[in-house]
Amino acid sequence: MTETPKKHPDTPIGRRTVLLATGATAATLAVGAAVTPADPGTQETGPTAPVAAAAVCTLTKELTEGPYYLDGQYVRSDIREDKTGIPLKLTLTVVDDDTCAPLKNALVEIWHCDALGEYSGFVGDNGHDEPDNGTFLRGGVLTDARGVAAITTVYPGWYRGRCVHIHIKVHTNVTLTPDGSFTGGRELHTGQLFFAETITARVAALSTYKVNTVPRTTLARDSIYDDGGAASGLLTLTPLGSTTSAGYAGTLTLGVEQG
Repeated sequence: MTETPKKHPDTPIGRRTVLLATGATAATLAVGAAVTPADPGTQETGPTAPVAAAAVCTLTKELTEGPYYLDGQYVRSDIREDKTGIPLKLTLTVVDDDTCAPLKNALVEIWHCDALGEYSGFVGDNGHDEPDNGTFLRGGVLTDARGVAAITTVYPGWYRGRCVHIHIKVHTNVTLTPDGSFTGGRELHTGQLFFAETITARVAALSTYKVNTVPRTTLARDSIYDDGGAASGLLTLTPLGSTTSAGYAGTLTLGVEQG
């Protein structure tokens, strides 16, 4: 297995966007705390919807889309197709970074690798042989009146040199097409979502994920994540049941620059 192609490195780019930290993370940022929690991104209570009005706006760098983006994916709320893995239910709230007003009808698009670390359209890059239809674990939805995009997927696996993550784009003014995809519009944000290491370690021990024998890069050793918590895309994760295999809900409020 080789490294991610060098002509498409996963490295930060210059343009900045705004992530709004919620809950305990927002409180920490508000008082200027300098100590990083032992288990960032973990929430043991039930999931709650992000509240933009109570958020603290924190500037962070946008991230490259990486080598595995494909144009024109499906607009759909469930992107799993036939992929195995524990459930991951994402609730992503998009707001204007200046006013914190929710953005309605913004298309939130995500894509990520499966448990074996393979991306649809590029299967084999992580050393595994499996069917490739070019669409699994890709897609997006339009935000509702509250700026919320709810997407169901599976907890991602990993590939050589990167921690577990999900890629994300936010578009406005897209046109939905008869084939269930979208075209046009304006791209407001390109970034990545990250997962608390303690939870990823539990997931990696499950049989579905253990078959991926590629060495796993931890969050702390990742070349992209900068230990910025929600300000760098770290999801707040809450369990969907009493066991790891029941899956997780992940929430984040994302402020984007419209001007």
